[in-house]
Amino acid sequence: MIRKYFRKKASNKGKLDTFLEKYNLPRAYFNINRRMITKGVWVGLFWAFIPMPMQMLGVIIMTPFFRFNVPIAIVMVWLSNPFTMPIMYYVEYLTGNFILGREGIADLELTIEWFSNHMGDIFLPLYVGTAFYSIVVSTLIYIAINWLWIRSVKEEKFEKEKKSDKKSK
Repeated sequence: MIRKYFRKKASNKGKLDTFLEKYNLPRAYFNINRRMITKGVWVGLFWAFIPMPMQMLGVIIMTPFFRFNVPIAIVMVWLSNPFTMPIMYYVEYLTGNFILGREGIADLELTIEWFSNHMGDIFLPLYVGTAFYSIVVSTLIYIAINWLWIRSVKEEKFEKEKKSDKKSK
């Protein structure tokens, strides 16, 4: 199923080639295959969990070092947006406190003054939780998507064999 979706999208190569030529972009960063897509998901989620501005810049900085589908990575970064960030960072803070064995601050306020007064108290647990989600959770999602992709390819091959067996009978 995943593969079929991307195969349909890949059929519009004329538009993509025109875009790549116009902006002189390497085609490798737009390849649609299992490895490039799953790596793009991993890189995007890795940066999405990190509480920092300009997360897309982190994705772009990684492009010379790793080959991955850059548009997929950028879309994954957008999972952390102004609506989801407070929830994500609060969960990361709680996870960091759990990993560190701390109680945490009970009376949280969403004001700039409160954050500036308590930054020393929340910084370590927040970034320990961030490291957990950026590394562990994004890797687990990478493995799951890789497994689902392989499974869908096997199912597709099984369906083709099944159809060809029916036709030969």
